[in-house]
Amino acid sequence: MNSTQAPPKHLRDEVQKLAEEAFHSKLISGYGDGPDAEEYQIVYQGKPRHLPLEQARLFLTNLLYRSRIH
Repeated sequence: MNSTQAPPKHLRDEVQKLAEEAFHSKLISGYGDGPDAEEYQIVYQGKPRHLPLEQARLFLTNLLYRSRIH
């Protein structure tokens, strides 16, 4: 994806929903749009992480999955 192309809205919406669920489950302590349109910020273990949307989705999905099996 080049820098002039916005990421798909459905991907950003999906990441937002996953982040909300992880936040309310106390798995992350913060979340929001990153400085770049293609990034999302997730605060995990007290450290902000700026991840591309695809990686943010994978990170949150894995975090939520691991919390459910324990």
